[in-house]
Amino acid sequence: MARLNVNPTRMVLTNLKKQLKVAVRGHKLMKDKRDELMKRFLELARENKALREEVEAQLMEVYASFSIASAVMTPDMMEEALMFPKQGVKLTVGSKNIMSVDVPVFDFETESQSAGGESNIFPYGFANTSGELDTAIEKLSDIFPKMLKLAAMEKEAGMLSDEIEKTRRRVNALEYVKIPQYQETIRYITMKLDEDERGNQTRLMKVKDMMVAQAIEEKKERDKEAYAEYAG
Repeated sequence: MARLNVNPTRMVLTNLKKQLKVAVRGHKLMKDKRDELMKRFLELARENKALREEVEAQLMEVYASFSIASAVMTPDMMEEALMFPKQGVKLTVGSKNIMSVDVPVFDFETESQSAGGESNIFPYGFANTSGELDTAIEKLSDIFPKMLKLAAMEKEAGMLSDEIEKTRRRVNALEYVKIPQYQETIRYITMKLDEDERGNQTRLMKVKDMMVAQAIEEKKERDKEAYAEYAG
């Protein structure tokens, strides 16, 4: 692992140790976030699978009813019956936060429900239409909230999946790149400082030896001078 290109000084070493501590802490937090997101994603995937199977089964019944109605009624009659919807739908899109991810929340109400009246979902009279068309419209009305919920769950699952991928990349970057770089750089600076310290100690010992030798020589000279004066 390539180390960082920094000056091997004690100040840089102190800063790198602080950055390493932050990186290790951030790595732990990101791993916890990733694990929690995975747990939530798996729970959501199971709920989504069950709801999708339920919605698809009900949609098959709706398609079957529409097929029978299409066989009984002419295309013009079918088009005329479904041309003008009876109800309007007010859709409200909110959001909720899951581990710093804002996911959508869908809510809706029909015009008749908001007005406090009875819900009338059939946009046609019953004289020229088939009973299977009534069944299909009624089932679609019942399944509509589940379809909205399924759409919200699938959008939530997609957003969680993207966040999991981003978090996984950050965890890997910290674990396999940043933290090893910090550790390698700290090791290099520590060894460099230790080597410099040993070099300084060696130089100090040599200087000390030289000073001691010089002091001995000076003492010998003084002793010679003193002896010469005494002998003379």
